[in-house]
Amino acid sequence: MQGKRVDRVGHLVQMQLSELIVTKLKDPRIGLVTVTHVEMSPDLKTAMVYYSVLGDAKVRERSQQGLKQAAGFLQHQIAGMLKLRHTPKLEFRFDDSLDQGMAIDRVLRELENKDPES
Repeated sequence: MQGKRVDRVGHLVQMQLSELIVTKLKDPRIGLVTVTHVEMSPDLKTAMVYYSVLGDAKVRERSQQGLKQAAGFLQHQIAGMLKLRHTPKLEFRFDDSLDQGMAIDRVLRELENKDPES
């Protein structure tokens, strides 16, 4: 039963963060950021926020710095939206699964173009 609550809270944090990043953050360093997934610790005190950024490595680095500095503000905003005993500490990590998926897709397309018989 505890796992379902952790998943629900993680989903709520993801939705709220997605909205806050678009509407409240005015930091020019933060590019087009998408919150892809949030993993909550079992005690709900830490939220590992996975995000992706549209752009190159420089844009990713600047966005990471901006999100790291905005973590306190975002945590305060989440505290007002979610009625939890403890507000989860936000830790941001870049999600490279989209890049990996695109690389796999590119390899598969190259293989398909080399061997049209199969």
